[in-house]
Amino acid sequence: MSKLEKEIQLGFTKESFPESGHICLIYDSEEQRQKIVSEYIAAGLRDGEKVRYFTDKTSPELIRSWLIEIGVELPEAEKKGTFSISNAENAYCPNGQFDPQAMIDGSVHRYDQIKNSGYSGVRSCGEMSWVFKDIPGSNRWMEYEALLNTVGGTFPHSGMCQYDARLFDGAALFKVLQLHPYMIAQGQIVQNPYYIKPQEYFAEIKSRKL
Repeated sequence: MSKLEKEIQLGFTKESFPESGHICLIYDSEEQRQKIVSEYIAAGLRDGEKVRYFTDKTSPELIRSWLIEIGVELPEAEKKGTFSISNAENAYCPNGQFDPQAMIDGSVHRYDQIKNSGYSGVRSCGEMSWVFKDIPGSNRWMEYEALLNTVGGTFPHSGMCQYDARLFDGAALFKVLQLHPYMIAQGQIVQNPYYIKPQEYFAEIKSRKL
């Protein structure tokens, strides 16, 4: 990974990571997922970031137990609003439908609000299994993954998208890899050799429609 001016710690690896980035976690082991996700969250809390977890299949109680197990002072973090657990469907589809561009358009504004609250950055972690719930617009989730790579601004923001390899087929997972500039391999963060830039992705989509 190339060294950039500012970097953050992800917790599950000693390697530093660009202060703003989009990460893909494809897993088939709950033990592996627990370690990576809990340490990713804990590192953000240690560094003064606002950390948000969007859950679909994992109970909030289980997520809390992961964090308590590694020493996170969870009740205090949740009381202060530093850490929050939200339902993924409600977070991604606030009006009962999924609109990728609307989600992206509000990102910089949300980041500005978090910055003004005194946080050093924002760190998100979301379970992507909600896309199977047939919510209007949910078939556009790959468009959203591509658009995430266009979010700018000066406030540090990192996001980890979780994909259960037991739920998504191989073709979908390969496309997922193409839409994330960074991926987690054997517990380490690496630049993704399969990554395609947003403009290339949307050009490909447009050509299919012609």
